[in-house]
Amino acid sequence: MTRSETEVAIIGGGAAGIAAGRRLRDAGVDCLLIEARPRLGGRAWTIVDASGFALDLGCGWLHSANRNPWVKVAEEQGRTVDKTRPPWTKPSLRMRFPLDEQQEFRDEMDKLYDRLEAMLAKGGDVPASQGLEPGNRWNDLIVAVGTYISGTELGRMSARDFINYQDSGVNWSVIEGYGATIAAAGDGLHAALDCPVRRIDHSGKQLKIETAKGTIMADSAIVTLPSAVLADAEDLFWPALPQKTNAARGLPLGLADKLFIALADADEFEPNSRVFGHTDRVATASYQLRPFGRPMIEAYFGGSHAAALEAAGERGFFDFAVTELSALFGSAFARRLKPLAMHRWGTDPFARGSYSYALPGMADCRAALAAAIDGRLFFAGEACSPGDFSTAHGGFHTGVAAADAAVAARQRKHV
Repeated sequence: MTRSETEVAIIGGGAAGIAAGRRLRDAGVDCLLIEARPRLGGRAWTIVDASGFALDLGCGWLHSANRNPWVKVAEEQGRTVDKTRPPWTKPSLRMRFPLDEQQEFRDEMDKLYDRLEAMLAKGGDVPASQGLEPGNRWNDLIVAVGTYISGTELGRMSARDFINYQDSGVNWSVIEGYGATIAAAGDGLHAALDCPVRRIDHSGKQLKIETAKGTIMADSAIVTLPSAVLADAEDLFWPALPQKTNAARGLPLGLADKLFIALADADEFEPNSRVFGHTDRVATASYQLRPFGRPMIEAYFGGSHAAALEAAGERGFFDFAVTELSALFGSAFARRLKPLAMHRWGTDPFARGSYSYALPGMADCRAALAAAIDGRLFFAGEACSPGDFSTAHGGFHTGVAAADAAVAARQRKHV
């Protein structure tokens, strides 16, 4: 521990915490990032493989890129923003999934949104699965894609929250890594790494933040911990804040895991093409072939299927992918595959999942989680965003908003 006192403590060094720290630094406010991991970035994490390729084990897409502030950050860092159309906006490979059936599937996805909007216009909330047409042949694939979008099955999520997500339809990526961009944005900020917070005592005039490396005193704090972590930490705050615990429990983290697979003799596939393992079941993966033109496959797993594979370990993901890909491209295809890297976000103790969704009837928990306490406890993170949840730019915007609120409270105090 290098510092025992700061004006604003920022709990969590992910996208929201880094954005808050940058905002406070620019406002001339002393702050300290307190991060449990030995690195910054949180659920944004880039590693570099043996071939020198940057692999995003966490978030990888600049969603709503035309209004995503991380685009400017990446460009200021001199990184390469790739504006190639993402694979899900193009036709999938046609084996077992001809173009006319792909169009049928897309039409049914559109109808899901239409049905949900019509239901919600009448008031209230329902599980998003109620937008499915009973018996429709595409329901399983729709639910599978829903797990890639939200990290859970449609039956577990709020239809209102599902519809509230705001997507401009512009999706770019960073060749050198989105996670690397976010982590580097924290350069120059005071940070205490490898320093889990055990308790935030707000009973006195100053906040007393107890960590694994000692106690830090602060005038105020911005808490950016994932909702799944807050939901399981009833004793994090003293006095307790049950309204925060309950709000977090309404916003569990869904699960989306990525496995990078080396692919020998990859030139037969178009760069950034895609194929589904199966189109008739929920427990399937989506495969991006040759991302950035690289000789590899990025396999994507979501929801309870990803959770079941996590229980079997990383080898379980690779074995499942090999089985699906061999069924598509022939048994000899397996010899061309080698696992490269992945991270099981559900077993990560400082994440406990990938990104938030709201349980049915709990969409309002986002505002409840974001609300400040006593003008000195502020909250940020993707789960606090009303429309940009599940994204790094949602974390950015809420981090900036929390920092601005902390600055305003500080100014009122000194008037």
